[in-house]
Amino acid sequence: MNIYKKLLEIQKKINGLGKDKQANNYKYVTGDKVLGEIKPLMNELGLILKQEVLSIENTRQDYQTRNGSKSEILSKVMMRFTWVDCETGEKDENLFGSNGQNDWEKGLGSALTYAERYFLLKYFHIATDEDDIDNPNRATNAPVQQVVESSALPFLNTGTPEWTRAVELLSHGYLSKDGTQKECTIADLRKKFRISSENQKLLQEQVLA
Repeated sequence: MNIYKKLLEIQKKINGLGKDKQANNYKYVTGDKVLGEIKPLMNELGLILKQEVLSIENTRQDYQTRNGSKSEILSKVMMRFTWVDCETGEKDENLFGSNGQNDWEKGLGSALTYAERYFLLKYFHIATDEDDIDNPNRATNAPVQQVVESSALPFLNTGTPEWTRAVELLSHGYLSKDGTQKECTIADLRKKFRISSENQKLLQEQVLA
């Protein structure tokens, strides 16, 4: 079976994917869900997807919100996605562009995540409309999860009890419900607080002190 017949097999097995998350008043299909459907088929058929960043353009975006001013980074990337058949060495190269806007250290990551998700959706013509019926052989209709908008989260400020607790968590982690020791990261804290770049640096300095 040549590489294009293998790619066709993936396309034939996925009719559509229901949207499984909601943020900023719109629903979308997450990257986890897309990869959860496609990666097992890739492994079965002996295919890998090589990803290369060809160019990156970062632009600072300053704007006003109801909670004050905000700065983010808009990252524009051009990528090459190459399907590789591990059995024959055959390749199929595809150029793809993507944008992503997020906090200073996250703009590029958002662009790369968006590119991977939408390249796969568009390459295999996977429908994501509300009335699409998922493949009956797969449990792909996960309930929609409500994501808290970052602008609704409180700021993590120095000199507060929350700040002291954050330093403690980053330094020592925490005990989970099953009694195992878990690591706490900046990403974990951002689920509960808005953290400026300056305060993130201060947190990291205090943890290392």
